[in-house]
Amino acid sequence: MELALLYSGGKDSSLAALLLHEFYDVRLVTAHFGVTDDWQHARDAADALGFPFETVSLDESVAHEAVAQMVDDGFPRNGIQQVHDHALEQVADLAVDAIADGSRRDDRVPTVSRAAAQSLEDRHGVDYIAPLSGFGRHAVDDLVAANFAVETGPSEEVPKADYEGELRAVLADRHGDEAVGDVFPAHDQTYVHGRRE
Repeated sequence: MELALLYSGGKDSSLAALLLHEFYDVRLVTAHFGVTDDWQHARDAADALGFPFETVSLDESVAHEAVAQMVDDGFPRNGIQQVHDHALEQVADLAVDAIADGSRRDDRVPTVSRAAAQSLEDRHGVDYIAPLSGFGRHAVDDLVAANFAVETGPSEEVPKADYEGELRAVLADRHGDEAVGDVFPAHDQTYVHGRRE
């Protein structure tokens, strides 16, 4: 069975791929707006892990709506959720049996409610799977440390292909560089360079 996993090149989506690989033909899919070339970081991580990779295009108007929401809120959570919902819709349109993401039990964003998952499944004829939904942060970190070579550091410095880089670029373009610091709190990101031997 074919499964498309929303992929950023970070630890969570990489671990999700590893867990699902036993049961599905996993292809890693990075959704992007075409604002930056950050998607290439995910491609490189997918290559290092040995998974097929592709991209899907997102509607740039969704990025602008998400950024407007972030500016209104003063934090990124709701805007990132909007983008994740849109990305899942795009990936669900691929010719696959199932779609998945790397959302964890403890995540505040993005999340997929039971109702949203069932709606995706019913409307697109796919299964939605969240393989990390039962894993807490500590368990994920332990599994990642045992299986991957990971770079961790400040979000603005670590290569990544999640939605944040492109949303930061749109935010800076529309509202200035200082708006990025106003909206996005300082936090760390991860990038997977490959499997541990």
